[in-house]
Amino acid sequence: MTSTQSPRSHSAVGDLSEALKEAIIEVHQQAQDTEFMRNFLKRQLSLDEFKLVMSSLYFIYDALEEEIERNKTHPGYAPVYFPDELHRKAALERDLEYLFGPQWRQEIPCPKATRKYVDRIHYVGQHEPEILVAHAYTRYMGDLSGGQVLKKIPQRVLQLPVSGEGLAFFTFDEVWSATNFKQLYRARMNTIEMDDSTKRRVLDEVKKAFLLNVEIFDELKKLSSHSAKKNGSLTQEEPEMHKRSPSDISNGARPAAYRNEKIGMSSHESPSDTSPLHWGVLAAFLLVVVAVCMYAI
Repeated sequence: MTSTQSPRSHSAVGDLSEALKEAIIEVHQQAQDTEFMRNFLKRQLSLDEFKLVMSSLYFIYDALEEEIERNKTHPGYAPVYFPDELHRKAALERDLEYLFGPQWRQEIPCPKATRKYVDRIHYVGQHEPEILVAHAYTRYMGDLSGGQVLKKIPQRVLQLPVSGEGLAFFTFDEVWSATNFKQLYRARMNTIEMDDSTKRRVLDEVKKAFLLNVEIFDELKKLSSHSAKKNGSLTQEEPEMHKRSPSDISNGARPAAYRNEKIGMSSHESPSDTSPLHWGVLAAFLLVVVAVCMYAI
């Protein structure tokens, strides 16, 4: 090399964190303008719907954190490796055990759109690790920004315990200040050495990640109409949720899986009993988990 300057010094794209904020404006506005977000504000959320959201999030974070561990020393990811502060899989495991019971691994569904997102994360982690930061940024910065706000909605609507059972996903015990940590994360992200071509690929991947989330929302909303065509049965691509004993969600002292209310669907039950409005709100909740951060980061 004839110059001691790094590729970042000549970057026409600029700091990666600022470029990412600009890149997502358009897709974020598309999401904000959907009926999903409007329905979310009505705070109409059932326990079944919340369980489906948390199930999808588990598969997403299982894939993301597997690939992060695979690439934790890769120069394109190492500066933003914060497992203690950010990783969500263990928290989701606690939430799902509370919501479904001890056999939760056999009961949680993974719809096609969720699997598509998971497959993309694995592909990037194994073949293009230099852009894995795009998926980490999309998820973790949203979680940090919206976690405490979002936690209150299911806690109040579903009358979940104030002690936090079923809601560990939204709590970052190792983050002293969400605002300060996001600043640290952005600063670390800007130290990653990459040329403009790679930066543009990261920007494209962030948009793709955001749109993959939107596909999940759309699929969840369509489940009711699809189930009517299938005579109320779910295909192998959409694993069943088993019927459990009824529960009383006002009894916050006991796990939801053991309360007196139907909280799952068997292979003979149709999700069409869930209103289109509720499916919209379900999608909205997952959307906000991703999108609310864009006002704050």
